[in-house]
Amino acid sequence: MEIHEGAAAAAAAAAEAAIDCVLDFSRLSLNNFNVDSITDERKRDIRQLYLNNNRLASLSSSVSLFYNLEFLDISNNGLLAICDGITRLAKLKTLLAKNNRLDEFSLPKEFGSLPLEVLNFSGNRFEEVPLQCTKLLSLQSLSLGGNRLKSIPAEIENLTSLEMLYLGGNLITAIPPEVANLPYLTYLVLCDNRIQGVPPQLTRLHSLRSLSLHNNLLTYLPREILSLVQLQELSLRGNPLVVRFVKEMTYDPPKLLELAGRTIKSRYIPYSPSDLPSNLVRYLDLASKCPNPKCAGVYFDSCVRHIKFVDFCGKYRLPLMHYLCSPECTSPCSSNSQSDTESEDENSVPADRLQRVLLG
Repeated sequence: MEIHEGAAAAAAAAAEAAIDCVLDFSRLSLNNFNVDSITDERKRDIRQLYLNNNRLASLSSSVSLFYNLEFLDISNNGLLAICDGITRLAKLKTLLAKNNRLDEFSLPKEFGSLPLEVLNFSGNRFEEVPLQCTKLLSLQSLSLGGNRLKSIPAEIENLTSLEMLYLGGNLITAIPPEVANLPYLTYLVLCDNRIQGVPPQLTRLHSLRSLSLHNNLLTYLPREILSLVQLQELSLRGNPLVVRFVKEMTYDPPKLLELAGRTIKSRYIPYSPSDLPSNLVRYLDLASKCPNPKCAGVYFDSCVRHIKFVDFCGKYRLPLMHYLCSPECTSPCSSNSQSDTESEDENSVPADRLQRVLLG
């Protein structure tokens, strides 16, 4: 009996201590944040500070007095800027600043020095991703949805700890290949933008489980999308590729250098740095194999850019982008209405994978 009473007392003490670590000033219609009535000891103990749903136009530098702060919510105010004092919060892990009036000029210069793991700037006025944000090397979750972003900076690749990137509801037209350099990225949300294509480099996102691309301008997907082995959700509704299919074929004849390179690679002629200049060796090493299983050819710079269709879930014909070595590889070689490359793609993907690709 005494043991149970002791455990209950310990739990009660822990709960009281947790409450003591929280300071909730939310929904009080505050125009400014006054800390004069808070003792120094109390400031030291605070780990979570809620200032959300007030009328704050700026964040007072007095926030830096809560030097053990780990969580700060300043969402749903009228904030135009974040004070320099926030950079002195050396233990801050989570910053929520949704639905304010912040833009790329609102952040202090040293904002990137914070140890943030979660940052939410959704519903603000950012036209660019602040470069300070790309210096937050511990960041695991970044949300900038519902802003005015037109692009994603290449520096996004610096956020190597990132697991979730939410950029839905912006004006983004392209996905930079640098996004593929985020090794732990699990959730990528790019819905409700103006994206016209998906870079094939995204196949390097080996941890990606959910990719939201609905309500964009996609007419095809790269064939490499099938290599995302962990992918469980691919949302594509509201794209032209779902409501109409586009067939396209372009081809530039190969140059003499490419013809020679194709001959060497397709006939397995051996070569080494002692035989050829280093630039030619590098060129030959860049050969891409034609995906047509009936073709043993390769290509370098000259290839056929071709839309082809793969059945998903037995219901949709999804257009994927193909790069073939010649126009002949696009024509059917049998009575099958699909090309060999179509059959090859469908047979190479397990049925359980196809069932996890969603069009809505």
